[in-house]
Amino acid sequence: MGLDLINGVPAHVPVRARRRGPGALTALALVLCAIWPSVMRRFGLALLTLALVSLISVPLTTDAGEWLERHVDSNALVRKHAELGDELLPWAIALFLPATAVWWSYRRAANLTPDAMGSTSSPVAAPLRIAAAVLSLVIDMSAGVQVYRIGDSGAKAAWHDGYSATAHPCRG
Repeated sequence: MGLDLINGVPAHVPVRARRRGPGALTALALVLCAIWPSVMRRFGLALLTLALVSLISVPLTTDAGEWLERHVDSNALVRKHAELGDELLPWAIALFLPATAVWWSYRRAANLTPDAMGSTSSPVAAPLRIAAAVLSLVIDMSAGVQVYRIGDSGAKAAWHDGYSATAHPCRG
């Protein structure tokens, strides 16, 4: 049994409004941690936690959306929105994996002695950190486009016949 209603409103509405924040924040944190190990040293487990929150928020939002889908009239716009929503999880996983790799790599390097760290972090470390940063930006931009498409299709599904182009006169 999933999250269905929050204060009498379908849970999909407030949950989805919070979906983009963790993903974008994870990507930003990942870029900073990948490029500057000093940031990773201070950020610590927060990067992994943020990536996990971002990942978990996708199935929660999808589950709440599937509940809502069963409680509204089905039409092509609703089905399109649901299909697009189902395509977001791979992007969340794609962001979680490099965040985990950067965190794990840092933890592994931190356990080495100072002499070993000097020899390990030479020419290979910087290109790998830069690659992780670039990859996270590409993933985040792609996920952002997908989130926009999902939100746009959801707005069209919700409002396609629910408003008037002309304002109603005030009732006084």
